[in-house]
Amino acid sequence: MATSARRFAAPFLIALFSALPVHAERIGEVDTAFKFFGPNHKVVIEAYDDPAVPGVTCHVSRAKTGGFSGAIGIAEDLAEASIACRQVGPVSFPKPLPRQEEVFDERLSVLFKKLRVVRVVDVKRNTLVYLTYSDRLVDGSPENSITSVPIDAAIPIPVKE
Repeated sequence: MATSARRFAAPFLIALFSALPVHAERIGEVDTAFKFFGPNHKVVIEAYDDPAVPGVTCHVSRAKTGGFSGAIGIAEDLAEASIACRQVGPVSFPKPLPRQEEVFDERLSVLFKKLRVVRVVDVKRNTLVYLTYSDRLVDGSPENSITSVPIDAAIPIPVKE
């Protein structure tokens, strides 16, 4: 009885945790401009584990506005960001992936701007491609960054059709 319960629990837990929002883990930061009132302007580095692909982590660096407005959370951060995704452990695919899917987003202003990371599956090259960009309610930014994670040919990426 305990064995069948464990067999049920594992897929249930994977589904539960993959449905939870992805949170960034702050890895580091550097100050870029001194602010007399409030925190300095800075570049922050955050890690995001891909919730659908265990073994892949993306590191994103982005501007973080300081000063008084940054301290109270009403500043609008710049749209500039950079991304690097890598295999950090054994890669597995618990379920087929959509050809394109937003995997992370983070609010850059109180109401209007988000930093987004989209995963695109390049089936022909068996590669995961990650794109970061920001958008706004009215006008997004063409600023973007791209990275890719090639997957060993022995592990074909399962894709939802």
